[in-house]
Amino acid sequence: MAGIAQQSWEAERYAEAGAFVPVLGMPVVELLDARPGERILDLGCGDGILSEKIAAAGASVVAVDAAPDLIVAAKARGLDARLMDGQKLPFAAEFDAVFSNAALHWMRDAEAVIAGVKRALKPGGRFVAEMGGHGDIASVIVALTAVLARRGIAAGPLNPFYFPTAEAHRAKLEQAGFTVEEIAILPRPTVLTSDIEPWLDAFCEAFLRGGAGTRPRHGAARHRRAVAPGLAGRGRALERRLRPAAVSRQIARVAVRSGNSATQRRRCALAPGSRAR
Repeated sequence: MAGIAQQSWEAERYAEAGAFVPVLGMPVVELLDARPGERILDLGCGDGILSEKIAAAGASVVAVDAAPDLIVAAKARGLDARLMDGQKLPFAAEFDAVFSNAALHWMRDAEAVIAGVKRALKPGGRFVAEMGGHGDIASVIVALTAVLARRGIAAGPLNPFYFPTAEAHRAKLEQAGFTVEEIAILPRPTVLTSDIEPWLDAFCEAFLRGGAGTRPRHGAARHRRAVAPGLAGRGRALERRLRPAAVSRQIARVAVRSGNSATQRRRCALAPGSRAR
């Protein structure tokens, strides 16, 4: 059965290598459009930076994550942060909205996640999220696959990510009873402020430790050093994001806005979708 990807999350390492994550997640917070008094679940909250932003709008936030060290960091911000598997959400008709940024692609049982979100929402509630989409970090995965293949290691079974197409993820949402108002793949080049090696350490551990035997740290360092040169000039443009906005009601409405330039088209999903009535 699919599960949460095997990845160790250390709050300090995450804050350093993934500092761009909450910055680039702010448009999703804006899409959520949290209102005072709303009760909102942040699914895969990380260290709680965006949970804190949502709470600042006057919402009551429950922040959940499967990483103990990140939950400690979120609690240090004064949040109601709970250690929890996002594929086994226990809530029932409790939240006005569920929010998630840069987390759902680590939860490989997408059907279980979506079903848990649906149960957690009050009637008419909304689910606003951004995750890795089809083609995300493709150059990184190709480089990792090639390096591991040279060492006789198959990368496929090590791949921790769920990167769906918009069409495939829309189908899963609709099958669960959601009305999808907006879903799109957004090409979003992500500029890293350092070499790619710290990013590989923080986010590609499953590949780096693959086949390392009894010396996992040595094996990870060896794979990382081999991958980094192959990504020269590409490692700083990493991501394609999937951004769905769905509500748990039955009338379909899709909001897509296109502009006159490539840049505008890439921002087409930033406009808030219609709220549930």
